[in-house]
Amino acid sequence: MCRAAVAGALAALWVVAPFAKALQVTSAAGWRTVTLDEYRQHLQQLEGVVTDCGAQQTLKSAAPADDSACDPKRVGPDDRVEWGAGSGAQTREVRYDWMRAALARAAKRNSSPQPQSIGSIVARKSTLPTIEQVLAEARQRLKDDEEQAGGTAEANPNYAAERNSLQTILAQKAYQGVSEMSPRERLVEWVDNLLDRFFASLVRLGSRAPWLGWVLRILLLGGIGIALVWFLIRIERNARVRLVPDAAPAPGAPSAREWQLWYQDAAAAAAKQEWREAIHFLYWAAISLLESRRMWPADRARTPREYLALLAGGDPRKTSLTELTRRFERTWYGGRESAASDFQAALELVRALGLEVRAQ
Repeated sequence: MCRAAVAGALAALWVVAPFAKALQVTSAAGWRTVTLDEYRQHLQQLEGVVTDCGAQQTLKSAAPADDSACDPKRVGPDDRVEWGAGSGAQTREVRYDWMRAALARAAKRNSSPQPQSIGSIVARKSTLPTIEQVLAEARQRLKDDEEQAGGTAEANPNYAAERNSLQTILAQKAYQGVSEMSPRERLVEWVDNLLDRFFASLVRLGSRAPWLGWVLRILLLGGIGIALVWFLIRIERNARVRLVPDAAPAPGAPSAREWQLWYQDAAAAAAKQEWREAIHFLYWAAISLLESRRMWPADRARTPREYLALLAGGDPRKTSLTELTRRFERTWYGGRESAASDFQAALELVRALGLEVRAQ
């Protein structure tokens, strides 16, 4: 049996579907499992039922009480058709509600006359096909089903014509630029879809809790404000030297005397093994160098700790100047005895600050 035959039988329900809905005909006869030959025999029986009902319609009179020519029960149960064997076995279900509805409508006309309807109901009934047309279509449908059931199923259907037609369409100029998506394009599309779902969920959440939108706005503005203040503070600290006017050093300031002269004094004191004086001159050589590079405004009145505070915390020279300041304070202000090793350590710190000097 051709699978298209059974499919065509199911698709043809549109012929009398409006009648089945209007009459509220339902199948209560159940199902029966039949072979292909039994299915053909059932179709022949149904043709006879339609013929008997059509003959009754030609009488143009009400059917007697014992007449059952158009009784929907004559259709019998629906068929569950099985054919083939083994892995190729197939099953199709064939319903006959369409035929029960047609017979029910014919039987209704054969009964006692009904009162005339008015309004939209009359207009709706006037558009329905006649009983004779319905029975003729049912008879033709049964013949078509019987003819199709007599064919053989195609084991391996050939779709060469359809494939050639599809290839012809794809070969047109409009499809020449079409290509498969690359992995990168698939990734971008996946990210876009993910973001769309995320923002859509936020929109749904905001519609349920309107106050949440205001909270997020406040947090966003607060975060932007804090980040802006922090950024401005960093700029002010790192660019403090650029705010210093280009003016001559104040009298008495370390930079008023070139750092090379301070270093020469340190070297002379070290040659005499006056380590305390040598560290003192070495420290002011470093301060004079940093002042000459506009690290801060020249002012002799500052203490060593104040000079140290003028360097920003992120300045890489901060560590070296801090250690040099500690050594200077211990030896000059603390009265600690110094040795050549202390001078050499201080000299290394001065070199780290940018003084190009040779080790002693």
